[in-house]
Amino acid sequence: MAEDTDRAFTTLARETLDGMLERHPEWATLEGDHQHDGRLTVGTAEYYEQTARWASGRLTALAAIDADRLVPQNRVDAQILANKLAELRFSIEALREHEWNPLLANPGRAIYHLLARDFAPLPDRLRSVTRRLAALPESLAAAQAVLGQMPEVHIETALTQFAGTRQLITNEVGWVARRAKGPRPELGQAILAALEAIDQHTSWLKQRLAEGRREGFRDPRIGTDLFSQKLRLVLDTDRTAADVLSSAEADLQRVTAEIESAAAGFASATQNDAGGRAGEGPGGKESGPGASRVVRAALDSLAADAANDATILGLISAAFGGQREFVAGHDLVTIFGDPVEVIEMPEINRGVAVAYCDPPGPLEGKALATFIAVSPAPEGWSADQVRSFYREYNRHQVHNLMIHEAMPGHALQLEHSRRFTGSTPVRAVLRSGPFVEGWAVYVEEVMTSLGYPGEGDPEAVRLQRLKMLLRSIINAIMDVRVHCHGMTERQAMAMMTGDGYQEEGEAMGKWRRVLLTSAQLSTYYVGFTGVRGLAGDLRRAHPGWTGRQLHDAMLAHGSPPVRHLRTLLGIPEAELAGAE
Repeated sequence: MAEDTDRAFTTLARETLDGMLERHPEWATLEGDHQHDGRLTVGTAEYYEQTARWASGRLTALAAIDADRLVPQNRVDAQILANKLAELRFSIEALREHEWNPLLANPGRAIYHLLARDFAPLPDRLRSVTRRLAALPESLAAAQAVLGQMPEVHIETALTQFAGTRQLITNEVGWVARRAKGPRPELGQAILAALEAIDQHTSWLKQRLAEGRREGFRDPRIGTDLFSQKLRLVLDTDRTAADVLSSAEADLQRVTAEIESAAAGFASATQNDAGGRAGEGPGGKESGPGASRVVRAALDSLAADAANDATILGLISAAFGGQREFVAGHDLVTIFGDPVEVIEMPEINRGVAVAYCDPPGPLEGKALATFIAVSPAPEGWSADQVRSFYREYNRHQVHNLMIHEAMPGHALQLEHSRRFTGSTPVRAVLRSGPFVEGWAVYVEEVMTSLGYPGEGDPEAVRLQRLKMLLRSIINAIMDVRVHCHGMTERQAMAMMTGDGYQEEGEAMGKWRRVLLTSAQLSTYYVGFTGVRGLAGDLRRAHPGWTGRQLHDAMLAHGSPPVRHLRTLLGIPEAELAGAE
């Protein structure tokens, strides 16, 4: 009977997710499953071999279930689960990232997430911190045993991040421990042992860095075959790397024309204030081979309206409040009353963006706040670095960023996602990155199309939104071209600072990111085109729907890949939609 098939699948799905979380205790904590909070992954060669065999066995068991007999919700969950198992097996058997990426062994966030939220009484969380710190020497020893030749950029970044983890243990863990009543000698001993292990591991990484400079480093590019396989699994789509590249390069031309038109209108409206500076970038020169003078001049005038360390937290809070009122006033999507807190970003996460969204795990047993983490400039940055950072994330860009990160972007979308309850927790745990990022980029367009005013000038926010859209498109182009076609740093920097109008500091950080990751930078563009295309098709299918009805329907099924959301909404796949 069909009911028996659905029952068998839901049992298998729950057991499989439990097995995934057990094998990845750090991820379990992030998702809100606290059964494994006292453990760290000890990534020996045997551990990876056993995990790959387990994933293969789960895939075999899943394939034995007749998917055609499942109800649509379970059929979608089965496909999502199968894709995740295939991705896990691919990462171990084909990509073998554990053998060349030292960043995987850093326990910083695994410790931070035990401290950041009050999901349990502080003494209980400190016991888990103690156990994780005590497990750290064995975990780092296992990493050293499996790591072979590594890329230079990965070793350098690992050294920086381990320094941040050391600071986290020294400062934050000790501070939280002092808040708790009663002596904790076990924690003190675990801290000393963990710091000693980190110092030894750091020395080992420095030695490997020196050896690499003498003998050569591993190329951080993963190559066409591995990238193509990973892209399909990460995106959970049939789009190929060649298709993504072709579509993004065509959209780069279209969005470039749009931002030039928008900048010309902005310059015309502000020409009395701009004076003789109109049409020129710094020093009257363009900033790259693809840069337009009129766009550069408009963006430079907005970049000059910069925030700083003293004002950024207040600016973020004010933007969030204004956006909440704007979304409610336009009846754009249902808003819930879940707690959202604007906090100062931990030092270990600074230097990438001025803000990010840190939601509670979907499996948490009680209501916890979503954090909008706001970053002052990292300690040790030069005055030029700070200036470049705040020019990129100026007062107008902050409004667009907060649309993306908070309202009605990540924070609100994930509030909807947490309210979805299916027969399995698959969609709660295995959220689609392309859908989550695609929604956030999509609502940037929706808000600016409705005239969201930002600092009082809707056209300023629209210009920044188009600049961010160019960034998403260029991210995808670089993702493919770097890993598959050998794009050089010089070529990438010219594209980002020229075609993308990015500040040099932002572009340099993104160059490192494209070397450190693969397939992730494509999620913004591919997700956006998918979500935008679905919204258009859904609107045509239901012309009488309000904006809130449309968007609530899109957010009512968790955070699945767009192709599965189409199935659940009864909207057939359409022709690929571009960015504009």
